Amino acid sequence: MAERVEQRLEDRIPELEQLERVGLFTRKEIRAVLRKASALEYKIQRRALRKEDFINYIQYEVNLLELIKKRRARIGYSFKKDEIEHSILHRVHSLFNRATGKWKDDVQLWLSHVAFCKQWNAKHQLSKVFSTMLAIHSNKPALWIMAAKWEMETRLSSESARHLFLRALRFHPECPKLYQEYFRMELMHAEKQRKEKKEFEQAKMDLGEFNYSDEILNGEMARIVYRDASQKIKGVEFQLAVLSIAKLFDFTQDLQKEILESLQTRYADDPLTWDYMARRELELGSLPPTEQTTKQQKVSEMAQREERCCAVFDEAVRAVPTEDMWKCYITFCLERYNRKTNSAELKQQRLERTLSVFSKAHESSLLSEALYKQWLQLLLDSKLSEKAVEVAEAATRHFSQSVEIWQMRLWVLIQLKRDDVTQCFEEAIKHVKSKGTLPLWTLWVEWSEGMNSKEDTEALYQRSLHATTPAESVTMKEMYLDWTYRNRGYKKVKRLFTSLCENRPFSLDFFRKMIQIEKEQESCKMLHLREYYERALREFGSTNTDLWLDYIKEELSQPQGKPENCGSIHWRAMKMLQGDLVEDFVSKYTLLQTGHL
Repeated sequence: MAERVEQRLEDRIPELEQLERVGLFTRKEIRAVLRKASALEYKIQRRALRKEDFINYIQYEVNLLELIKKRRARIGYSFKKDEIEHSILHRVHSLFNRATGKWKDDVQLWLSHVAFCKQWNAKHQLSKVFSTMLAIHSNKPALWIMAAKWEMETRLSSESARHLFLRALRFHPECPKLYQEYFRMELMHAEKQRKEKKEFEQAKMDLGEFNYSDEILNGEMARIVYRDASQKIKGVEFQLAVLSIAKLFDFTQDLQKEILESLQTRYADDPLTWDYMARRELELGSLPPTEQTTKQQKVSEMAQREERCCAVFDEAVRAVPTEDMWKCYITFCLERYNRKTNSAELKQQRLERTLSVFSKAHESSLLSEALYKQWLQLLLDSKLSEKAVEVAEAATRHFSQSVEIWQMRLWVLIQLKRDDVTQCFEEAIKHVKSKGTLPLWTLWVEWSEGMNSKEDTEALYQRSLHATTPAESVTMKEMYLDWTYRNRGYKKVKRLFTSLCENRPFSLDFFRKMIQIEKEQESCKMLHLREYYERALREFGSTNTDLWLDYIKEELSQPQGKPENCGSIHWRAMKMLQGDLVEDFVSKYTLLQTGHL
């Protein structure tokens, strides 16, 4: 091993001598580089190899290259790159090759090598990296796309990119993303050839051996890709994705028309098809803006286009009366309503249209829970409170098991200060299953605190403890404890705490709240604090180190505390804590003893 390390260090000597000779590094820095390189070499020559050692070595070499680059820029010296940088680059590639050969499954390692090659413009080496990587990770379409894009955009080789896409499709014959990118590549190739031909014609040069096929120039290759993909990949999403790519190129009108016809023929009952056709009306028939166009004309034209969109949507919900279709319609209306406009008239039109569509969907019983929430929010934002009450009531009839819908209805009633809030709460609790009712109970008691008598609120708290599940009752216990202290005083809260402790489960905050209440008293008694800590430790002593440390701190800091108890508390903690928590407790206890905690 030592001979191999020495040999590698000797191989560095020519480049290090050059660095010193041209004044980029000092002799002292050269020695430091040798020492560091020696240490790194020994780590990667061991029998038990570690990936981190290779990564650290590569990172060191990359940092060295960056430093040389900055030094060259500073002194304005640009010679001897073959003897210096190329030698280091060759070494980094060798390290990457060894690492990826050892840990073939680590995609991030391969991608790091790709990024390094791109950064240092190592095109020949990058081609080899892609070739090896794809042989091993042929099951990852994203890597095929990355390699093909590099061939197309950096090496300007559409033939190589096409070859890679065809190979990728043999492994992934039904991958939509691969077909989309292949389709895009063929259109880019056609656009590139069109530009070349145009430049030749403008320069009045003889095309000679350059043969530009009209079919390729018109995107015929992309059409073939699309037709092949359409037979294998079903679904309107793919058709729309391909159409959006085709629209980026100005010579694809015929291709767009074919995709659109296929979309309307094969997916006539799909809401996304109708959604696209409706939104398309926003783009069609728009006049190019001129200086003479007034603001009122622009508003009028926009209103007409939106009306055309809605006409298509109206036809859509008649042809495809589904919840998803109404969702597309409503989403469009909300998007238009939320767009900024200086025209109050257009804003009002959009609001009325949106509310009308919501009402129609509701009448058809095809409004989802999420859309009811959006409808309610829109009504509240528009100050249409009475209508919001009606909609909220209708929503709870349709989704009587939904806690969130009941919350929205109750919140509306509370905002409007209606008399039937209590009745609505009772109705909600009756319809919703006990599991998951915690948000309703918390909202009810918070409202009761401000509106009802203390006796009614306390009765409500007592009722909530029995009505909620054990896990949810934990939160209600904390709220009940806090409310009792604020409204009934210390003695009452102490009796309540003792009473609540009879029924598990508890939360740590429940005990901490009682400890905090005790500490706020003028005559704080350590005897009571010990009781609360002991109760808390019975529940959480095996899983919480901070609780033990806080107990020790209380014994040390309280006037009535007994520092001599700290030893026994420490001993109990060591016995009770589980796993790594023991080590965590010991380190924190040491910091406490030295005054650093």
